[in-house]
Formats: sequence, structure tokens, C-alpha cells
Amino acid sequence: MRHFVVMIVLAVFLTVAICGSSAAQQPVVVELAAEGNKEIASQYVLGVVGTKVGDRLSREQIDRDIEAIYNLGFFSYVDVRLETRPDGVKVVYVVQENPPVKEIRFEGNSIYSDEELMKEVFTVPGSIFNRVFFRHDLERIQNKYREAGYVLVRMQDVRFENGIVEVQIVEPRVGEIIIQGNTRTKTNVIRREIPIKEGDVFNATYMRHSLNKLQRLGYFEDVSVGFEPTDKPEVMNIVITVTEQRTGRIGVSMGHGSSSGWSGGLVYEDTNWQGKGHKATVGFETGDREQYWISYEEPFMDEQYYSWKVGVYKHQWEDINYVDDRGDTIFEYDEDRTGYYIGAGRKFKHDPRMNWYVTLDWHDSSVDPTWWHSEGPVDYEAVRNLLSSGKTFSVLGTVQRTNTDRYLSYPKGDVEILNIQQAMSIMGSDWDYTKYWIEGRYYTPLTFLQDMFGAELGTKDNPAILAARVRAGFSSGTLPWADQYFLGGNKDLRGYEEDQFEGSEMFLANVELRIPIQEAVGFVIFYDVGNAWGGVKWKPESYQDGVLVPPHIERDSSSFSLSDLHDAWGFGVRVKTPLGNIRLDVAEGDYETFTHFGFGELF
Repeated sequence: MRHFVVMIVLAVFLTVAICGSSAAQQPVVVELAAEGNKEIASQYVLGVVGTKVGDRLSREQIDRDIEAIYNLGFFSYVDVRLETRPDGVKVVYVVQENPPVKEIRFEGNSIYSDEELMKEVFTVPGSIFNRVFFRHDLERIQNKYREAGYVLVRMQDVRFENGIVEVQIVEPRVGEIIIQGNTRTKTNVIRREIPIKEGDVFNATYMRHSLNKLQRLGYFEDVSVGFEPTDKPEVMNIVITVTEQRTGRIGVSMGHGSSSGWSGGLVYEDTNWQGKGHKATVGFETGDREQYWISYEEPFMDEQYYSWKVGVYKHQWEDINYVDDRGDTIFEYDEDRTGYYIGAGRKFKHDPRMNWYVTLDWHDSSVDPTWWHSEGPVDYEAVRNLLSSGKTFSVLGTVQRTNTDRYLSYPKGDVEILNIQQAMSIMGSDWDYTKYWIEGRYYTPLTFLQDMFGAELGTKDNPAILAARVRAGFSSGTLPWADQYFLGGNKDLRGYEEDQFEGSEMFLANVELRIPIQEAVGFVIFYDVGNAWGGVKWKPESYQDGVLVPPHIERDSSSFSLSDLHDAWGFGVRVKTPLGNIRLDVAEGDYETFTHFGFGELF
């Protein structure tokens, strides 16, 4: 309780100090004192008053002194008493200290425990309660909530009785989530992309990133959010309004290599087929690697909902160059492949960061050599045997752990993938082999680059990112030519011919620095490294024990080695267009510069 006794001071002043003299003649302050303080030193109390010994007594200054002492926060009562002295007046500031703190209690907090909140509180049990200090404690708690996105959380009430501080915290919660504006897209397709659920504490950061994720689906021209009050002050409804756009797009791809020449393709893709969030794709590519494909899939999955896919494809590759490590053509071959696949997967219930996927694939491949660079005799039958045509039926099992922040609109975190593929002769496959490969990806925002370059590089929701990928593959059994690991081209090892390196073992690493320049334009600096081993190897004409051995190919006996790698570096541009995200990369390999075109990020 705060007490001011200015009128009493004035009465005493008039009766004792003035004693009939002129009102202009104020008594001199000859002494200052504090009374009633036990734990708080008198020097600390008197250190904030403006009245000094030797000053004329001032009613206005006494009033300010009382205010200043009260604002120290340690006292529930502040008063003043004037005592006459022969040569003036003694000013005594009478105070009543707050009791010591016995305990601090929080009510209504669910996001943070009492222990976590107490880390923000400097007031400790046993100390004299200071309302000013505790106000700062509450501000630190408020900032903790705000920095985490809980901007609507408020300190509703603070009570201090019998040494116990009780803080009432209100954490506003989400009532109903209302989705409007969608005429084609099913409401459940939108709702499943919003991690905030009814009953959750409202988080502005999660909400902002949810809107960004909806926008990045490509279904909507605009996404906005509004709020609607309810009959409960601590509960509010969220209203999400979407403006739909066309989701069917036509994409064009191009590529160029010194030996393969130009190639291109056309793809029609609808990422929201019939408003169900399904992805339908039909496409073809021309050139030496002519191919056609049709696929239909449900990409979304969670702990209850299955993701699935089906597709058919056909390759008609003509005069494909088989090149050595230097990029020189050794022979050319044709490959025809027809196949289809079906797959399904779901997240694990005990850990939604992990999911499994099983894909059944059947294909029939025919590989035939068509040209040999040597003028000497060639055993074409032996070459055909090594290139190995036939039917393959395989089961691919994938387990993936996605440890990225699901609330963010950009990748941040790590992803680990384990793949095991088994070709099964019991199901009619001409081959019986096992392939297994692992992959790791890592993404981290580089906000320090803004300070380094002194410029705005991206935004809070689209920062510069360091992205890295590592993949290693092995196998057992004999792999047919068409089912080996292949590296080279715009999908993995840039700076080399398409599928320039092949084998039964492989290693690949990619590092990219992705720097957004504008909302729709980004710049990329990258470095790729990799190789494949255990495939087929070109053997030129030679003499062994005086006998001429004609040029031929045979199985390569080399194996996985990190000291035997090919690398490339380069830069690229990313452009967001109505047709999708276009990727243009220029890569310098060991022997040649390649320009690669594609859609989306490499990984």
C-alpha cells in the first residue's frame, strides 16, 4: 500500500517550521534519516532522494522523494516525518519493507515448466520482494514466449501474499480452424499441411511457416490468415483463406554434352489432381535417350495415412556412348527397357520422424552394342553377355529418418535414408542380386552471411542455406548392366556425361551454398565428387606372352576407394516460375564444361 502524507507534512511545516514568519522563508534541512528499514541499507534509501542537507525544505521535492523511494520496489509503505531542530528541520523517511520471498508459483503454464520459467527469474526465495525487479523478471518470461512464437501469451495477474508470489499466465489456445476460399482443393488436403491443431497454444511462428508451406504446395495463388474471437477470452478461432490457382503445368528440360549432343523433353504434371493433392505426371524425352513415363502418386503420409505410387515407363536409348574415365567413347550401344512399379509407405507411429516405403518393380531390358571404335576383331557375343539383357523383378525397401524442422518453410536439419533392393529369381527374375545404399542430407541456414557481406541475403523465411548430401552404395551378386549404379549428369555428378560412371559400388557427395537474391531468384555455388567401381572396363589391344589380345571389355576388379574420385565444381541459378522451379547449372569436370538444365533443387 502506498501512502503519501503531503498534507500532514504541510501542516507540520506551517505550525512548527514557519512559526509566524513569512511563507517565503523555508526552514533549512539539517539532517536526513531513514526509519523502518531492516534489510535495505539507509544509504541505499537516501541515495535516491533529491533533498540534501543545507537545502531549503521544499514540498514538491519531498513529494518526489517519496515517489523515488517507493519506486525502488522494496517497500509497501513510504511516509515522511519532519522534526524541528534549533537551526532547521530533520527529514525522516519512514518505510515498511516488503516481506521476504518464500516461494514463486506459476499457474496456467503448459509450454514451459516451472523450472524452465524460473531460469528467467532473478528473484530468489529468501530475498526481499522487489516489485520492480520482479516486473523485469516477468518481461524476461514474456520475451521467452515471444521469441518462441507465442506472441499472445500474457501475464494475467501477479499476487504477493505471505511471502508467496503467484503468477497467473494465460496461454491463448486455438479453437476452430476454419478454411475458406477453396472450391477445388479438398479441405482435408489443406488441413493436413497445418501442424497447428485445435486446442494447441497459438504460435505465430508456426502459423507463419504453415502459411508458407501451403503457399509452396503450388495449389494457391494467395494464402492469408485471420482471427475470430470466441465466448472464451483465452480461445480464438483461426480463419485461413486461400485463393486457388491452376496446378497443371508443362515443363521443358534440356541438356547438352560434347558427345551426346542436345537432348530435351516435355512433361505435363498436375500436383493437385482433382483437388486431392495427388500428383499425376506424363512425360517424354527425345534425343539419344528417348523415354516415356506415366505416374500417379499420393505424396502425403503421416502416422495413419499411407503414401503410394504407381507408374509405367519405357526407354528407347539409341547409340548411347560408353566412355572411359577421360570421357573418350569406347563403344556405343542401344538399350530398350519397359517396366512398371507400385509402392506404398507410411510414417512410424512411435516416431513420426521415421517412415518406411516398399516398392515393387518389374522391367525387361535389352542391351546391344552397335559400334566399336577399334578396327580390330571384337567378340560381340562376349560384349552382349557383359551388357546382360533380361528380366528383373525386385523389391526395394526404404527406411527414412527426417529430422528437419517441420514448422519451417525451408529445410533445416538432417535426413538419413537406408535402401535395400532385392532381385528375386523366385518371382521370375533372370537375376538374383542385392543392392544396398545409404544416403545422408544436411541443411543449415547461414544467417551470418548477411553480416559478412553487409547485405540482405534472403529473408527470415528464405535464408541462405548450406546443403550437403552423401551417398554410398554396394551390392552382392552379379548386377545386370541396366541395374548397376550410374553416376554422371544433372541428377547427381554434374560436369560429366550422363551415366558416365557405372559399377556395382558407388560414392557420391554434393555440397551447395544456396543464396537467395530475390524472392524468385537464387544463386548456387556447388562442388560434386564421386565415382563407381566394379562395372565393366575397356581393355585395349595388347600382347600377353607374345599372343595378340584384341580390344575387349571385362569386369572391373577395382573396388570402393575414396582416393579414386572424380570431382566438379560450378555455379547455378534458380528461378521460380509459374511452370515450376528452374535449375540451370554450369559445371567444370575433369575434362569438360557442362551446362545442365532441370527442375527443382538437386536434393
